[in-house]
Amino acid sequence: MTATAHAGEPADHPDESGAWALVKASQTGDMVAFGELFDRYYEVVFRYVLFRMGDRTLAEDITQETFVRALRRITSVSYQGRDIGAWFVTIARNLIFDHVKSSRYRLEQTTNEIIELSPSTSGPEQQVLDGATNDELLRCVRKLNPDQQECIQLRFLQGLSVAETAEIMDRNEGAVKALQHRAVRRLAQLLPEGLR
Repeated sequence: MTATAHAGEPADHPDESGAWALVKASQTGDMVAFGELFDRYYEVVFRYVLFRMGDRTLAEDITQETFVRALRRITSVSYQGRDIGAWFVTIARNLIFDHVKSSRYRLEQTTNEIIELSPSTSGPEQQVLDGATNDELLRCVRKLNPDQQECIQLRFLQGLSVAETAEIMDRNEGAVKALQHRAVRRLAQLLPEGLR
C-alpha cells in the first residue's frame, strides 16, 4: 500500500524507512537491501534455530538456508502488520520440521549457546523469569512440552509479540496466551524454591 496516514490516524502501511522498505527494495532485486535484512535478522533466526536444534553447525546451516529460501520467495511476502522477522522465523521453523522429519533427528536444546534473555512482557510471567538464572531457567524450559518450549522461546527469548508468536506457531492469539500462561505456571513449579 502506498497511502499515507493523515495526522492522528494510524498508518495502514509499514514505515517506508524501516524493514519493510528493505523488503520492498529487495523485491525489485536490490541485493544490498536484502543484505541489510540478513544483517538485521540473522541473529534472531540463528538463536531460534540453535535453541531448537542444540547444534551450532546445524543451526548455522539451517539459518543460511532460511535466508536462501527467503531470497527466493521475497516477492511473495506482503505486509501483514507484523515485523518481517516473524516471516524469517516461520521459514526457519519449517526447515527444522523438514529436517526432523527427514532424518528423525531428536530435538535437543542447549543452554551454553543462549547468550541472554530478552524479556518483552511484564506481570507475573516476568517475575518468574526475572528471578531465575539463565542456566536454571533453560534447564526448566527443557522440561516443558515442545509447544510450551517454543512459546516461551519465541515470547521471552526472542522477544516476539503474541501476534508474531501466533503467526509462527500457526495458532490464534488466544491459544498462544493460554499456552504461555500454562507454560509459565509449569515453569514456576519446576524452578527451585529460591528462584521463585
